[in-house]
Amino acid sequence: MDISVFPDKASLGREAARIGGDAIAAAVAEKGRATIIVATGASQFEMLEVLTARRDIDWSRVTAFHLDEYVGLPTTHPASFRRYLEERFVKPLGGAVTFVPVNGDAADAAAETRRLGDLIRSETVDVCFAGIGENCHLAFNDPPADFDTEEPYIVVTLDEACRRQQLGEGWFPTFEDVPQQAISMSIRQIMKSRLLVVSVPDARKAEAVHHAVEGPVSPQYPASILQQHPACRLFLDEASAAGLKGRPRK
Repeated sequence: MDISVFPDKASLGREAARIGGDAIAAAVAEKGRATIIVATGASQFEMLEVLTARRDIDWSRVTAFHLDEYVGLPTTHPASFRRYLEERFVKPLGGAVTFVPVNGDAADAAAETRRLGDLIRSETVDVCFAGIGENCHLAFNDPPADFDTEEPYIVVTLDEACRRQQLGEGWFPTFEDVPQQAISMSIRQIMKSRLLVVSVPDARKAEAVHHAVEGPVSPQYPASILQQHPACRLFLDEASAAGLKGRPRK
């Protein structure tokens, strides 16, 4: 795991977008197309703003899969991750990118996981952009995460800490409004990506970062699996890195 610590979220986002964007451009140059995974949440704001401003990437040759979505939530809801990505990723690119969303309000969530799995199984994912949750989740794989399933997408039950994070970030008016289930990309599918670009700002993530980087690899700390990826770039700010014993800087 390659760890970089930046003085603020803006510089963190710029560097994450540079590294990830360069990898996308290289994949397009090498094989004529690129497949990526895009994440959502407050941790991705700055990175996506810089990434979508890059005009040296032929976005018409890029297919973007979506990490996760709440079960039963329509795109009209302010917390919809599809809506988030349409507004912050697809629209700024003028619709040039091919976006494969997770339809959380599909009539049959299990059938939706199979549809997505069939689409991504034949792909080599060049870059996965991700974050880490306050409970150390990776995508919506809350502890204890399933490290074994080979299914690319699964239906998961969200734990209380995860749901309270969504409330705390302002996506829902009350705790009861936060959905209890989601469709999430699985741990093993995320780990198949050639490059992981993981952006984790803010002091509220410091404990999770400590467990992910310096703790044992355990389903109780899902993001700890990143220690086993051969090309994981972890981008932190001073606040999120506060709990680390060794604190590299860029």
